[in-house]
Amino acid sequence: MSMNIEWELYRALLGVLREGSLSGAARALGVAQPTVGRHVAALEAALGIVLFTRSQTGLLPTEAALALRIDAEAMESTAAALERKASGFRDGKEAVRGTVRISVSEVVGIEVMPAIVADLVRRHPALEVELVLSDRMHDLLQREADIAVRMTAPRQEQLVARRIGSVELGMHASRDYLVRRGTPATVADLAAHAVIGHDRETPFLRAAAKSLPGLSHGHFTVRTDSNAAQLALMRAGVGLGICQVPLAARAPALVRVLADALTLRLDMWVTMHEDLRASPRCRAAFDALAAGLEAYVGGVQAA
Repeated sequence: MSMNIEWELYRALLGVLREGSLSGAARALGVAQPTVGRHVAALEAALGIVLFTRSQTGLLPTEAALALRIDAEAMESTAAALERKASGFRDGKEAVRGTVRISVSEVVGIEVMPAIVADLVRRHPALEVELVLSDRMHDLLQREADIAVRMTAPRQEQLVARRIGSVELGMHASRDYLVRRGTPATVADLAAHAVIGHDRETPFLRAAAKSLPGLSHGHFTVRTDSNAAQLALMRAGVGLGICQVPLAARAPALVRVLADALTLRLDMWVTMHEDLRASPRCRAAFDALAAGLEAYVGGVQAA
């Protein structure tokens, strides 16, 4: 087995794994289809294993290909991190320039981050921002992102973090919905209402249900795992749902209900790898995120 395998060959492997065909991988990677085919064949020859078998629906990954995926994705993240770090070195010195990749939850990314990013790039016009919106916790140690906004305290010693504050969650509904269906006075009244919640249960949701009685999976009339979609459904008057209190405060059409009975607090943190503390681009983005999110948690409206 050859030990000097080029990254481009693993890149082709990931492309086919994700797209299911050579043509799809070629489109995703921006190269010609024959190039992807040659790279996959070269990787199979170098490793001495079969990675894909052909079927009527496309290329099927072998067990070996699936086993390589995690490490290949780690290589991809490292290569992207190298490119981001190198982008900060231009004209012979490092400055607040280049690319910074920020991971944040979908709803905060849509509702809160635009104003923060706008202020950041106004102050640092040479900075490029990659905003990754996902409720999945990206691995900062594997360089999937440079900075992450999380609702749990980081546990890895290699990460530096700043606690932003405590974000309160509460039940809300649109004024239009409450006019049509009435305002619940007790948790028991929720049985007569349309309640918006998650589709799939997670350990966090099971734990939260203990603090928010009456809000288990079986009580939900409309289900979606997207917090941004839940917020949109509340605004549209579909039903009652849980969202961050400072976020609802920015939407005049939403009214909080059962404030005493249904409340939960989550800590918000901004984190990054300790190796990036000396990076001007990451330091500037980290400080801007912390300041903007502290204002959000404190209920300060963006300018």
